[in-house]
Amino acid sequence: MKYTLGFSPCPNDTFIFDALVNGKIDTHGLEFEPVLEDVQTLNTWAREGRLDISKISYGVLPLILDQYAVLDAGGALGKGVGPLLISKAPLPLEKVAQASIAIPGENTTAHMLFSLAFPHARNKQFMLFSKIEEAVLSGQVDAGVIIHENRFTYQQKGLVKLIDLGEYWEKETGSPIPLGGIVVRKSIGKGVQQTIDTLIRESVDYSYQQYPQLADYIKLHSQEMDEAVMRKHIDLYVNNYSLSLQEEGRRAVHRLLDVYQQLNGQLPLTHADVFTAVPAPVR
Repeated sequence: MKYTLGFSPCPNDTFIFDALVNGKIDTHGLEFEPVLEDVQTLNTWAREGRLDISKISYGVLPLILDQYAVLDAGGALGKGVGPLLISKAPLPLEKVAQASIAIPGENTTAHMLFSLAFPHARNKQFMLFSKIEEAVLSGQVDAGVIIHENRFTYQQKGLVKLIDLGEYWEKETGSPIPLGGIVVRKSIGKGVQQTIDTLIRESVDYSYQQYPQLADYIKLHSQEMDEAVMRKHIDLYVNNYSLSLQEEGRRAVHRLLDVYQQLNGQLPLTHADVFTAVPAPVR
């Protein structure tokens, strides 16, 4: 059986899925058709139900729970890894609500964390994450929320950090930041879901066994990124939560859903509908 699998070309995702999609581990008869797109596109496609398995921003999760459940492995959670609000010149935080802000997609965790910190901000422009630094530099917007590799490059371009939205989340909630998760169609049988989960975990484990060597697959999709930056990216976003959410990670996702409810109203489904069955960890 073949399943479509969506993830981004960012080093953390290609690190996680390299072994799975390139035949480096035994997939027990399952085949995976990789579809690499930016996370905002994947979020949109998840709302449309296009793919069987997909990386998503946790910010879109409340809108897709009728079709998808979260797998235990492959996601990105952590501490000190959240989005940053940056600008060209210092801007007092009390003036952010009146400023124009570039956001990397409407249904993203970054937008949710920004909204938690600045609930009264209304002048938002949603754009591809890789376009935000230039929008700030050109004066198109007053400030922008940056994610991914832009965390490592904004200072080189003369931009300044106004607030670490991840640190704000951690202070307010006491939870690690749920950035991105891997979801699977609920219509896929529970046994197959569990097998997919285990295979993703084995794929992560395989990549860790080769690390810090970078597979050609990772470098192929990060052609304009220095290898040192690739490793920083992997070190920041791939961790024990990528092997298994564990109880702390699941609590963090529940907390994010509570914040969504606080900001946007009632959830479409109860928390009981969020996760697939959790398989035993690979040893």
